[in-house]
Amino acid sequence: MKMLKLFTFFLLALWGNTIHSQTTNNSSAAVEEVQVETKKLKKAIDTKNEPAQADSYYNIGETFFNNGNFPKSEEYYTKAKNLYEKLNDKPNIEKATRRLAQSQEKQNKITPAISNYGRAAQMGYSVKSKAVNTNDVARLSSPTPELKAEAIQNNINLSKKENEQGDLAESYSQLADVNLKQKDVSSAEENLNTAYTISKKEAPQQALAINQKLADLYVENKNYDKAIEAKKKVLKEDFVKENSQEKVNQIQELADIYIKKNDPKEAVDLLKNAYGIALDKGHTLEAQKSVKKLDSLYAISGNVDASVQLYRDFLGKLPNLVSKDRSLVDNKILEDTEQRISQLEKEKELKDELIRKKNVFNYSLIGALILLTGLMIFIFRTLKKVQTKNKKIALQSLRREMNPHFIFNSLNSVNHFIATNNELEANQYLTKFSKLMRGVMENSAEDFIPFQQELDLLQNYLALEKTRFADKFDYEIDVDESLNMQNLQVPGMLIQPFLENAVWHGLRYRSEKGFLKLSFDKSESHLKILIEDNGIGIEESKKQKTQHQKTREGRGMKNTLERIQLLNDLYKKDITCSVKDKENNNGVLVTLQINLS
Repeated sequence: MKMLKLFTFFLLALWGNTIHSQTTNNSSAAVEEVQVETKKLKKAIDTKNEPAQADSYYNIGETFFNNGNFPKSEEYYTKAKNLYEKLNDKPNIEKATRRLAQSQEKQNKITPAISNYGRAAQMGYSVKSKAVNTNDVARLSSPTPELKAEAIQNNINLSKKENEQGDLAESYSQLADVNLKQKDVSSAEENLNTAYTISKKEAPQQALAINQKLADLYVENKNYDKAIEAKKKVLKEDFVKENSQEKVNQIQELADIYIKKNDPKEAVDLLKNAYGIALDKGHTLEAQKSVKKLDSLYAISGNVDASVQLYRDFLGKLPNLVSKDRSLVDNKILEDTEQRISQLEKEKELKDELIRKKNVFNYSLIGALILLTGLMIFIFRTLKKVQTKNKKIALQSLRREMNPHFIFNSLNSVNHFIATNNELEANQYLTKFSKLMRGVMENSAEDFIPFQQELDLLQNYLALEKTRFADKFDYEIDVDESLNMQNLQVPGMLIQPFLENAVWHGLRYRSEKGFLKLSFDKSESHLKILIEDNGIGIEESKKQKTQHQKTREGRGMKNTLERIQLLNDLYKKDITCSVKDKENNNGVLVTLQINLS
């Protein structure tokens, strides 16, 4: 799973992360607006028309501001303001300075925002503009909520008088913020609803932001039903229904509310719907976001199979999804356009068209080569991580698999003790059995456990088998004193299947009492484990098995050998295993070696 996730993250980093960090909620219309203004800017620079150049900077800033990219809007408003100041164009200085202050306020840059609102007020070319900017200075700098509310109300009155719906909606939203600081949730809710009603007619992006504030307010007060109602309301708006990318975003927001409401089933259904729309309409980043949210819900419910299937489905559809994702192309175009603006600013003189085309071609070629190289590296790493994840899942499955034959034999032993009226032995056996099972389960989640815990489990197991076959064998465990019992990590229950084979397929068939020896020795940088018995041996054991036993033979050993192979692949432990009959068919010798480095 982790490997599949990293595949998604790396690929999208190649195609969109840098661009996406610079532009939010990009649309093709916004990209076209920037491109058009860039052409005007080039012409203005070529003809040294500074008023037109300042206007282009301002219009580009407007495009970024309306699309929620406030850092970029601040950058272009600053450029426009500087040129207007150079031209001493007071009306436009006030206009650009106010917009600059609004961009800074959106980024929570309160101090520079207050400063620029103040400059706009000083530059105000009308009584109304001066009053509005002065009220904004008071709103941001006033020490009490009451004074802030008074300043906002003054702007509301001015906006109503001038019928400026965008500013009016923003003022109601600001008033709601003050209401919240006063802990007046009811008034905040009312003002946000008013702001939403005003803005949805002419400013969809503003309406979406206000709707989100309203939903957040409901969620914060644990009024999830109203939050859900607010999101369902915005999903019915034409500016959402006609914009598949925004529709996906709003469905995801609605799913988040259901998650907070502790209704994961509804959230899963919504996220599946969002994922389907994103795939159908070609919205790569939105599809990835739905996948991540669904994966989180599956992880909480422990549904690993659903997560694996989800990421496989996404990876399978990703190439086609990216190929039709217009937003990735738009982002790339917008990035190239901004680079061109920077180039125009630096050069300021007409350049030869042939040189420009050559540079564009070179940049495109380098970009293609970088992209191709990155894709190759990414695909290689992704495949490697997928293989690693699959191996870990397989290892976990093998580790947690209990041997039905062992459990059956243990319960059969209890039945034997009870049948012979030996309740004390039955109780003792059950106690040892439960202790062993508890130890196995407690360590089943880890690939490696402390050596002391493994030794305890093996001692419990042999004690259990000794209880069942008291007259069949004795045993001895020998541990090298140089081994660090607590810090040394070994694979859990890797040795037990070999001990079980020694008892059940070798020692119990002896006519006389046998002997089992388990020893742990440190040999240079390796842990050497020897399991030696004087049972009937491997070949003789095979001869004595029934046909039914032969059909079930070797499952425990097969699992163990598979575990060894997976441990070697994943952790490079260089574990080796040798199982062979001793000379003269006098038992079996098992040799295990584990790399300690």
